[in-house]
Amino acid sequence: VINPHKLGVHKLLKHIPLNALFDAPSKARLRKAVNIADLRLCAKQRAHKMVFDYLDAGADDEISLRRGKDAYSELEMHFHILSGLKPPLDLSTKIFGQDVKLPFFGCPTAGNRMFHWEGETAAAKAAQHHGTLYGLSSLATTGITEIGQLTDGPKVFQLYVWKDRELVKDVLAKAKEGGFHAMALTVDFTWYGNRERDIRNDFSIPPKYSVNQMIEAIRKPAWTYDFLSHEAYTYACINTEVPADSLAAFVNSQIAPEFDWRDAEWLLGEWNAPSAVKGVCRPDDAIRAVETGFTTMWVSNHGARQLETSPATIDVLPSIREAVGPDVEIILDGGVQRGTDICKALALGADSVGVGKPYLYGLAAGGTEGVIKAYDILKVELDRAMGLLGTGTVDELKKRGPGLIKKRNGSARDYPDRYAYERGYGGGVI
Repeated sequence: VINPHKLGVHKLLKHIPLNALFDAPSKARLRKAVNIADLRLCAKQRAHKMVFDYLDAGADDEISLRRGKDAYSELEMHFHILSGLKPPLDLSTKIFGQDVKLPFFGCPTAGNRMFHWEGETAAAKAAQHHGTLYGLSSLATTGITEIGQLTDGPKVFQLYVWKDRELVKDVLAKAKEGGFHAMALTVDFTWYGNRERDIRNDFSIPPKYSVNQMIEAIRKPAWTYDFLSHEAYTYACINTEVPADSLAAFVNSQIAPEFDWRDAEWLLGEWNAPSAVKGVCRPDDAIRAVETGFTTMWVSNHGARQLETSPATIDVLPSIREAVGPDVEIILDGGVQRGTDICKALALGADSVGVGKPYLYGLAAGGTEGVIKAYDILKVELDRAMGLLGTGTVDELKKRGPGLIKKRNGSARDYPDRYAYERGYGGGVI
């Protein structure tokens, strides 16, 4: 199929520096953003609708997506007073045994270059800037070697359940050579979730150049010029010679629904380093994962993009902590939009927190600058929440946390309606 990249349009446009002109309104909006909800709106205004909805959506009726956020509203913070603290607090901790300056990080997510031409490099630079963990997806559009040159901090490589063991061994070897300290096996992606926004938008990589997609491209000139003036992206961790559109069929053919605990044992033997099982929502699965040899439980429901009505991860976190005991590392992601959400997760049993949509909103809104701003926002909010709660360090928050967070019954007042943003409802509408 003939498309602009095959015709070499990007080779011409890269010599015509119009990016700054098209991006000027986006940068102005980004400067005014005060929270993650604002970054979401900035991303929505800059990105192609097909791309934004891919980022923003959940599975089926998006019930789990809403519940994942609402669950934090039902958790009250019963704070101590006169704690003798002053900002800034010490937010440092360890993730996968490595020292980091923040107890949260950007989750490994696929295809970052579809959101902004900087892609994974923007997230890696932001991780380096803030001194936190960087997570790279095996379906990244930037290679392992390039990421290793951008950040010398701790890194985790995310792996799907592939059928081809030679492919798995090859990718793991590259990750070790690239300085990745840990591996995370995603186990909740054995079927592809039903994301109906993608179906309605006729989502594809690259775009199909239908009339509707071209009209939307005209409406979003900053995203479109980025896309047309840079090389077509590939899934660089697997095969840089295969374009992303051709690789889609390969990915579908390689996912192994039959992957089981015995396969997981084989994988751990190949890696032989810190390892997480990503997609735990049940205490019994967590216990078995520990017995199998995983060092870290990653509590996740894949951003509510897989099984509809899967539980909010913050709701199942305490039971998983109780099941595995105090010494097994737990990472949590899902539904996090505020620093207070991170604070609650740390208090209820997480050792660190992964964020996906928040930093991708920043990426889609403004590349490296946007991702750094997303981390800035969450860092300031977390610092304030811990200070007002009366906990001066992450360790103290984890030790005293269960007595500081209490669940209450939900109320209609907790959840902003569709017009709340116009009424100035705290600026936190998602």
